[in-house]
Amino acid sequence: MNILHMKYAVEVARLGSLNKAAETLMIAQPNISRSIKELEADLGITIFQRSAKGMVLTPEGEEFMDYARDILYRIDKIEQSYRDGSHKKRKFSISVPRACYISAALAEFSKNIGDVDVEIYYKETNSKKTIKKLLENEYKLGIIRYSENYDKYYKTMLEEKGLTFELVAEFSYVLIMSRDNPLAEKETITYDDLSSYIEIAHADPYVPSLSMSKVFREELPDHIGQRIFVFERASQFDLLSENNKTFMWVSPASQQILDRYNLVQRVCEGNKRIYKDVLVYHKGYKLTKLDKDFITALCESRRKFVK
Repeated sequence: MNILHMKYAVEVARLGSLNKAAETLMIAQPNISRSIKELEADLGITIFQRSAKGMVLTPEGEEFMDYARDILYRIDKIEQSYRDGSHKKRKFSISVPRACYISAALAEFSKNIGDVDVEIYYKETNSKKTIKKLLENEYKLGIIRYSENYDKYYKTMLEEKGLTFELVAEFSYVLIMSRDNPLAEKETITYDDLSSYIEIAHADPYVPSLSMSKVFREELPDHIGQRIFVFERASQFDLLSENNKTFMWVSPASQQILDRYNLVQRVCEGNKRIYKDVLVYHKGYKLTKLDKDFITALCESRRKFVK
């Protein structure tokens, strides 16, 4: 398969016309037409439906275009990287659950980078997406979170996918809420106390082996009548700070974060479920100095936050 033919096809799809693509690419129209026919023959599919309205993608063509655009984007990134010298920069990448102790580790880690050229990528998301990003080599390190009752499932799955895993932290979720929330004055909070309040929840709980409906039943039980699902952690804190009828289940937070958003942290009576945060990366991957420095900061942060 010729990459240049792929580039021509993407441009034709973008413009919907052989003539317009020929003008943009400054190539004779018959040459583009011949290139697309050769590409279709190589792949054994019909990419375009020729019509009076122009070149229209077939269903197979739509699927092919998703791959082609991604491939050309990656090629462009490689070329750009070597043209501007950014490939020489040290890189660090990690995909993690939303957690104060992990973001605090990132902040501390960032203070000790020094004067070297470096690019750092930090993604907060769920366990499914973290594992996907590792397998696709988008990120080198990941931290996944799961309830301890899924421990056997996750360990088996990680082994099968060729991923190394190391326990980072174990904890029970705590409640955080505004200092002005009436529940903040209670010495003991029960599940029943929460039923008339609004829960702020992560919008993407996920366990690969279960249907989403079962995950929601386990992680988000029915006794709460009102929930606001939010992906982004800063917005979660804003909601908790501004609405004294809200609360959220989280891994233990620092006093610094609580003070910043005028929040308090409380324990809920009867909450016994244990969660695990586990560091994962490819077997055979050699940890870089940046990786090791971050892991050191992570362990120090965990000792401060997670008792």
